[in-house]
Amino acid sequence: MNSSLVLLDYVVIIFYFVVVAGYGYWIYRQKKKASVDTKDFFLAEGSLTWWAIGASLIASNISAEQFIGMSGEGFFVGIAVAAYEWIAAIALILIAVWFIPIYLKNKIYTMPQFLTMRYNETVALIMAIFWLFLYVFVNLTSILYLGALAINGLVGGESLHLVMVCLAIFAVVITLGGMKVIGYTDVIQVGVLIIGGLATTYLALTIVGDKFGFGQDALAGFNVLLKDSPEHFKMILSKPAADAPQEYINKYLVLPGITMYFAGQWIVNLNYWGCNQYIIQRALGANLQTARTGILFAGFMKLMMPVIVMLPGIAAFVLYKNGHLPQLAGGSKDGAYSAILGFLPSGLKGLSIAALTAAIVASLAGKTNSISTIFTLDIYKKYFKTNASEKNMVVVGRITVLTSMIIAVMFTWEDLLGIGGAGGFTFIQKYTGFISPGVFAMFILGLFWKRTTGLAAIVGVILGFVLSVFFNQFAPAVLGNETLFYTAFPTGTGTYAIPFLTCMGLSFLFTMVTMILISLAGPKVNPKAFVMDKESFKINPSTLFLIVLTILILTALYAKFW
Repeated sequence: MNSSLVLLDYVVIIFYFVVVAGYGYWIYRQKKKASVDTKDFFLAEGSLTWWAIGASLIASNISAEQFIGMSGEGFFVGIAVAAYEWIAAIALILIAVWFIPIYLKNKIYTMPQFLTMRYNETVALIMAIFWLFLYVFVNLTSILYLGALAINGLVGGESLHLVMVCLAIFAVVITLGGMKVIGYTDVIQVGVLIIGGLATTYLALTIVGDKFGFGQDALAGFNVLLKDSPEHFKMILSKPAADAPQEYINKYLVLPGITMYFAGQWIVNLNYWGCNQYIIQRALGANLQTARTGILFAGFMKLMMPVIVMLPGIAAFVLYKNGHLPQLAGGSKDGAYSAILGFLPSGLKGLSIAALTAAIVASLAGKTNSISTIFTLDIYKKYFKTNASEKNMVVVGRITVLTSMIIAVMFTWEDLLGIGGAGGFTFIQKYTGFISPGVFAMFILGLFWKRTTGLAAIVGVILGFVLSVFFNQFAPAVLGNETLFYTAFPTGTGTYAIPFLTCMGLSFLFTMVTMILISLAGPKVNPKAFVMDKESFKINPSTLFLIVLTILILTALYAKFW
């Protein structure tokens, strides 16, 4: 293993930076010729093509959380973690067909705006503040920390803070150009991360083949993984028996078998892709067919993401298990991807660093743009300066971008939030999961049930959080370890826990029931309910083809690895 970089590595990295920055600047100059407009800066209204929307969705989604965190879960659990990616493909179909027509028909530009129109200002303000805290203190910090950790390991392991600052600065520069610059540079970013990611996976498999005496043959390496660790190629984990080892129980706590498909997995994906400013913002400035095609294109690309972000983790596990990665002994599973990259020959590390940087910078830029959009349009414009000019709001948006990134760097500098200890992927999923059940219940009922009231929404978002905390932290001690609704398992530390995806499902169920009961006490049709346009839900043949193709591929994958 060689951790040093050679001239070719630096050439690849510099070429990546020059191309992305140069293209971004060209887009910015083209946009600057027009008058300053908030919808253009925050949403790139009408200027993103379907392929730019799809690429931007993937580039913003695939980050250090996946490259490092999901690869780590692949190392620990195996292919079962691919559910997050593959169920996302189905979730994106549902969002393209059912969610996006309602958003576009009602000219929704931000999620707090949706809550204001459908419910009231109180609900919108509560959620705007929550989303700002979530994006800054959970998402930005975790992306920065995991990304800097991975790249730092590749460049020698002594420049963590410098790498962190460089990533933050590059992301800020991209973000200051506005959503159009982010959207079109994301096309390059997603190309780099896919090419670099596939190259890394291919090389990881050839390394496995070589170490096991089959030569540098990627297919032989994949077959070695299947034979050496068949338990890592099971999509559905069985429920732990009474005498199950603690390691297996810990895996089940993260990915609770078939149970998660009836509980939290759908909430995670539908809430993330359909009710999340950071993601859905890319499609809100387009017409219906462009937005719908872009979302479905992103869903199709999600099918291949586990090959890029999860399979190297399984390769790392097999190599570690057979004594080829001793540095992972007793270490964090989040080190699996970096350990694999350590095998790359000099000259190819530059491509891997460029791919990682592309994923990280795209996600940071998208996240900070969403922070800027929510703060400027839903807080500053409404509560601080109602008569703010277009130019003034763009300036405030840019100041917000810079401020949010500085805060994220401060909290990430010494890992004050303990991201490294929890494991990056689990850290993000668990802590966003505390609020997801209430938020998704509020959105799904607000979109599709005209009777839902503002009071029900406020109760729902608060109750969803309270129930999430209860089921995650206190339910086993209060209600017992085995009930009609759940089974709690030993954590190995003297306590019992319910799988957090199960907790999300239970929180969502009881929140939905409560919101429905409260709404039944109100009018049969809430005056603020959206008017449905049935025509907008119809899909054309090309859209149907994409949907059917995605479902067929997904069916084949589950049939193979069930």
